[in-house]
Amino acid sequence: MAEQTPQPEERTERTGPRTEPRDAAHWARYTERIRVPGVPGSAPNVEGRRMVGPLQGFGKMWQKTYKTRLGGVSVAPVEVVETLKERFPEISGFGKGFRMPDGGLVPGAVALLGGLSGVVVLYADEESFTYMTPEGHPFSGWITFSSYADEDGATVAQAQLLIRANDPIYELMMPLGLHKIEDRTWQRTLGRVAAHFGADGRIETRITCVDPKRQWRQCKNVRHNALVLSALHAVSTPLRWIRRQATGPSKNARTRNPTKGGTP
Repeated sequence: MAEQTPQPEERTERTGPRTEPRDAAHWARYTERIRVPGVPGSAPNVEGRRMVGPLQGFGKMWQKTYKTRLGGVSVAPVEVVETLKERFPEISGFGKGFRMPDGGLVPGAVALLGGLSGVVVLYADEESFTYMTPEGHPFSGWITFSSYADEDGATVAQAQLLIRANDPIYELMMPLGLHKIEDRTWQRTLGRVAAHFGADGRIETRITCVDPKRQWRQCKNVRHNALVLSALHAVSTPLRWIRRQATGPSKNARTRNPTKGGTP
């Protein structure tokens, strides 16, 4: 995966033993596939999937930046990011639909989104943290939340996305409302950050199409589409129930009453 956690380089015998970069603790450890702690099968659209960045997506590539200047209040960037980490479900508006992982939003943590998909914490330090998406998520890419002091000394809270629609179905949905939903989600999030600290909460939004081309070689991503797979799972639920009813009793009967001279 070209866009997963960068791996520290191996040192040669000349330069000495292998060492990790200074910020290694802030990055998620490399893993080929996502593992979700807890009950097996509880997150079928995340468990076993790969993390994907903009190069693995299908649609046009977008960079979206949302920020708010927390003028008139005294708050450090570190405090802003810490508040976002600790209260992300509430501040983002996802509520119980965003399942915080045990241990919080630390590098490598997996957060689930309403049972449909999820995100993986790729990077986290005191002044920023970054989510990366799994296969099947509406977007293929990164979203980074950060805070910094501007030239006037005021603290700014920011969310920045670099994304593509993951497959042709999601790309069709972009102009039909998916763009607006994404914009409103993060504008609302930053508005709540400002309200939490008592600032006015004016949101600045900047959207740039970084690459207008669609990557047709990635159209096969549709096989992981979380919406499609979840819908198929829901539709097939009665069929699975009927199959269990049809096969279960007969197997139990053979187990309890083996035929003469034969095996159960």
